Parts: sequence; C-alpha cells; structure tokens
Amino acid sequence: MSSPLLPWRGSVATLLLLIAALPLLAVAGASLRELFDAAAWVSLTEDPLWLPALGLTLWTGIASTALAWWITAWLLAQGFVRQRLGELLRGLPVMLATPHAAFAIGLVFLISPSGWILRALSPWLTGFDWPPPWPTTQDPWGLGLIVALTAKEVPFLLWTAATQLQRDDVRQRWRAEHTLAQTLGYAPQRAWWRVVWPQLAPRLFWPLLAVLAYGLTVVDMALVIGPAAPPTLAVLAWQWLQDADLAMNARGAAAGGVLTVVVLITALAWRGLQAWQARRSRRASGQRGRSGPARLGSLGLVLLLGLYAAVLLALAVGSVAGVWRFPALWPEALTAQAWLSVWASADTVGTTLGLALASCALALVWCVAWLEFSPRAWDQALRPLLYLPLVLPAVLWVVGLYSLALQWRLEGQWLGLLLAHTVMVLPYVLLALSPAYLGFDPRAAQLSDSLGHGRAAFLWRVKWPLLRRSLAASAAVGFAVSVTQYLPTLYIGAGRFATVTTEAVTLASGAQRSLTSAYAALQFLLPALAFGLAAWVGRPRRFRTMAT
Repeated sequence: MSSPLLPWRGSVATLLLLIAALPLLAVAGASLRELFDAAAWVSLTEDPLWLPALGLTLWTGIASTALAWWITAWLLAQGFVRQRLGELLRGLPVMLATPHAAFAIGLVFLISPSGWILRALSPWLTGFDWPPPWPTTQDPWGLGLIVALTAKEVPFLLWTAATQLQRDDVRQRWRAEHTLAQTLGYAPQRAWWRVVWPQLAPRLFWPLLAVLAYGLTVVDMALVIGPAAPPTLAVLAWQWLQDADLAMNARGAAAGGVLTVVVLITALAWRGLQAWQARRSRRASGQRGRSGPARLGSLGLVLLLGLYAAVLLALAVGSVAGVWRFPALWPEALTAQAWLSVWASADTVGTTLGLALASCALALVWCVAWLEFSPRAWDQALRPLLYLPLVLPAVLWVVGLYSLALQWRLEGQWLGLLLAHTVMVLPYVLLALSPAYLGFDPRAAQLSDSLGHGRAAFLWRVKWPLLRRSLAASAAVGFAVSVTQYLPTLYIGAGRFATVTTEAVTLASGAQRSLTSAYAALQFLLPALAFGLAAWVGRPRRFRTMAT
C-alpha cells in the first residue's frame, strides 16, 4: 500500500474507533457509576441470600467452564490426530444455532419429573403413575444448569478453535510440528498435548473468557433450569433490578458489581493456571509411548449430538402436543394450536427478525472495516475495550444500557433497541471473523497491486469472495446472538417490544408446555435458517469445464 493512503486509513480507523468506543465507554461508565453507592453495598451484605447465591454462581460457572474446556480439548485432539476435523465440525452449525434458552427449555422437557426420560422408564422400571417430586430441574445443587451450560459452550469453543486450526498460516506449521514430534517417539495423542495444544490454548483466551463470564452471569438459562431457592447471584440481581423500590435497584447494581469482580478474579486465576501448566509441560519430558484414550473424542461427540437431537425432538413434539397425561410416552392428540398462536403474533417474529438482521449487518460492516483499516497494533491494544460486553455481567451491563437509553431518550424506541442489540452482537462477530480475516495471505494483495488493480477491485474481486464463508458464518453468529438477547430487549424495549426469546423465557415459568415449546422451537429455527444460508453462501464454487 502506498504511503499517501496511510493517513486516510488512520482517519477511517479513528472514526470507526469512535463509533464503537464512545457507546461502549458510555455504557461501561454508566454501569460502573451505579457501584459507588455505599448504602447499596451495606444492603447487599445484610441480605442473607447473597452469599449462598454467590456460592452457587461460582460452582455452576466454574464447573461448567472447566468441563466445556476439557471436553473441547479432547474432541479437538481426536479430530486433529485422526485428521477428521471436518467430520468433527459437521454438526456444529445445528448446535451453534440452538439458543441457550431454547436448549434449556428442551432439556427441562427431557429431565423433569414429567419429562420424556422418566416417561420412557416408568412402564418397565419405576411404575410411577404420577410424576415424582424429584428436583431434576431447578435442583438446589445447580447440576441441571451445569449440564445445560456445558453442552451449550462446547460447540462455541470448538468452533472458535477450528477457526484457528483452519488458518493457512498456522495449520501447516502445527501439522509439521506434530509429525516431527511423532518421529521423536511421541504417540499421536501425546504429540498433540505436548506440541499443538500449548500453542492453541492461549489463542482461545478471549472465547474462554466469554464462556466463563457467561456461565457466571447467565440469567435466562438460570431462570429456566437453574436453582431457585436461592437462585444464582445473577438471577437475584435481576430480581432486585426489577423491583419498584430504588433501594432494591441499587442492591441489584451492587450485586452486578460483585459479579464483575468475580469474573475478573476467576479470569486472572484461570490465566495463571494456564501459565503454570505451560511451564510444567515444558519441564516435563512426557511418556513418549503412551497415547490418550483413542475413542474418547468420538464417544463424546456422539453423546453431545445425541443430547442436542433429543432436546430438539422434545421441543418439536412438545410444540404440537395436545393432552399428554403421565406416564404416556406419546401425546393423546397432536394439535397445531400453539403454532397458530405463534402465527397470530407475527409482530413478535417480525421484531425478532428485524433486530437480528439489522444488528448483524451493522456489526459485520463495522468489523470488516475495522479489520481492514485499523493498524494491527491498534487492534491488539483495543480488543479488551471491544470485548467489554462479553466480560461485564449482563445484569450490570444492562443497567448502563438502560441509563444511557434514558439520557438519550431511546427507552422503548426501536432505534434504542437496535443499538443495544448491535453493541451486544459486535464483539461476537469480531471474535468470529478475526482469525480468518487477519490470517488472509498478504501476498494476494501484492499480486493484485503488481497487476495494476486498485484496492477496491482487490477487495470486491479477490479478498471478500475468498472470505465469503467466514463473512457469512460471522453474520450468522451475529444473527443468532441478536435472537437470543433477553435482558437488553426486556429493559431497553420497556415492555413495548416482544421477541421470540422474551416470550419463550416468560412462558417457561408457566404451564403452557405446547406454546413454550413452539416459541423455543422457533427460537432455534431462526438461527438455524441463518446458519443454513451462511453454509449455502460459503459453499465451494464449482466451475464447468468446456468440452474440447
């Protein structure tokens, strides 16, 4: 690139930074300003529920993150060693398209005392005529929430890891290093853990931090399947923020501050543990002839896919179920009444689609422009700022969003809701797009310049067509994130805008199984269509050869 264009690129990067940084800093400042209320902190410490709630938060968030991290590592080892990474990733679009709340609702329909699993066992093993009073959902130990979080975060970590393993600038080098380790006497599995994984794990820090922060601060899944007496601290904070008493609102903001500190401390502890393990791995010589469990990865993938299939089947059948007495395995009648009710609320679906399409388009345009024009040093230095929505607890972040919406008179406005969704979608799109975009071979630009083509022609005819798969997948991720937004829609929309997610979570606390299943199934279908469209757009081109 010629030097006269450098100031122009810097000006564009500065403008893009201001567009994103000003709202992010304003929201973060408004969120943190709520923490300087001494009376709120005193009120929080005097509440008898906050310490048990904090304990449940730490247990469910850290346990689910650790399990998801361990399972992801084993699945990646299996796919890399056997050179079946493509097969490992084949089912990811469906799993990624399944929203958290929809998955939790479907899992409840599977494992609840009146769920399908106990219905299937009752005629032969249990002999129950009525659902037993077992705490299989909303259990006081948070086990159901741990299972739901783990099953939802493994696909996300797999996908972000795959974006690194599929980069041309690292794939060949890691494959060569893995082969070299085997020539030195290491078994294939051992070579993965000694050579490839220590290099891959640090690149997954931000996705892992997003998973950890979500597990510690999740609200919608915890409302559906998490413990209730007491709930997790995020749910407790959400309940206080909904109270009409301003003092209770302040207590909720203080609880959000506690969650922020918890996220930061656990992230630092996790980073320290990773560094310690890396040093230990470098010092250890390893047992060269040993190999990890060869079929553990395949079995884990089958179980994960089976769980997702069972959850989606439970939602599909539940959405058309009429009278369904326990312990019958199948409904006495099938009805489309729930779907007719969903069809009657076309405004809800339209609002969901409009917000998702607009927010993912805005986020994708910004991310492409930022990755194209910003200096690499700027991008690396400013990532913590751009990832603030991933790290700060949702209950605290939404306090800042709501305060800003009130100041800008955007509360209850579609534009305000769009901005709130875009702020939440942008870091996910940036996280998804960065590996492929930053790993693009720079020699292609040099070749285009040598042929006399300008920058615009190179982008439109070479770079973006070659990256269309990553661009489409990142847009699908942004679409799915927008569809799943619960707290921003609830607060910024001020009750004037209903989406598929807000309806599904609200109905999950009631007894309308068929209507809840229909909204949860629709919550899955919308992102699934987006990922299907992304797969179609990103499919390899096939050219016909002319017969001679």
